[in-house]
Amino acid sequence: MVKSDYEIKKEICEIGRRIYLDGFVAANDGNISVKVDDNTYFTTPTGVSKGYMTPEMICKVDGQGNLKEQNQWRPSSEFKMHLRVYQERPDVKSVVHAHPPIATSFAIAGIPLDKLIMPEAIIFLGAVPIAEYGTPSTMEIPDSLMPYLQDYDALLLANHGALSFGCDLNTAFFRMESTEFYAKLLFYARMLGGEKEIPCGEVKKLIDLRKQFNVSGKHPMEKLCPSCYAGGDAVKDLTPSEAEAKVGAGGCSCGSDASIEEIVARVTKKVLEQYK
Repeated sequence: MVKSDYEIKKEICEIGRRIYLDGFVAANDGNISVKVDDNTYFTTPTGVSKGYMTPEMICKVDGQGNLKEQNQWRPSSEFKMHLRVYQERPDVKSVVHAHPPIATSFAIAGIPLDKLIMPEAIIFLGAVPIAEYGTPSTMEIPDSLMPYLQDYDALLLANHGALSFGCDLNTAFFRMESTEFYAKLLFYARMLGGEKEIPCGEVKKLIDLRKQFNVSGKHPMEKLCPSCYAGGDAVKDLTPSEAEAKVGAGGCSCGSDASIEEIVARVTKKVLEQYK
C-alpha cells in the first residue's frame, strides 16, 4: 500500500519520539530519513529535538538534498550521510542516526561490536563495525562508510554515534535498538569478567535460521566466522592478509574448538586455491 506524504511524516515523528524517549539522542541530536524514490526523500529538520517534531517540520528533498517543498525548516545537515547509504544500497528505504549512550561509548573507545554472544544479535545484526572518524556535516563521514555498506546494516561512527538502516523505517529503528542492546550486554558481561562466545557449530545453526526467517538486509558472518560458516567456504572471499589475520586471532571470532593447526591448514588451503 502506498503511503501518503503525511503518513510518512507522521511515522518519522513517531520514530523520533521513540529515540528521544529511549535516551538515544539529547537536545537536537540525531536524524532520520525515508526514501520514496531516487529523487524523493523525507528527512528530519536541523536544529529540532527529535522528541518534539510535528509532521509539518519534516522536509521533503530530492536526490541532492534540495527542498522539494518549501517550509520554514531546513533539512538535516547530515542528510548527505543518509544519501550515501541509499546510493550504495538500493534495498535500503530508511536510515536512522542517533547517539545511543553505550553503543556510542564503544565507538568512542574504538571497540567494535563483533563478539558472537547472543543468538538474536547473530541472526539479525551479525556485527557492528566502527567507521573511521569524520567531521559531522562534511563528506568525510559518507566516505568513511564505504568499506562497510555492502556487508552490514548497522555501524558505529567513531567518536560520534551509530547509524542503522533497513528496508523500512521500523526495521532501521529496530536495528538501532538492537545495536544499543548488544552494546549493553557486552558492557555488562565485561563487568562480570568477560564474554563467552557461542561455539562455531552453533553459530552456523543460527545463520541457517536467519535464512529460514528470510531476514532482509546484509550479514557479515562469512567474514567473522570463516572456519564454520558454510563449512569454511567463505574464506575464499577474504584476501590472504585477512585470512592470515583470522588465523593469528585464533581462527574465527566465535570461539571455535578447532585446533590452531586445523585452522591454519583450512585457511592455507583456501588461500592457495585463490591463486591456482
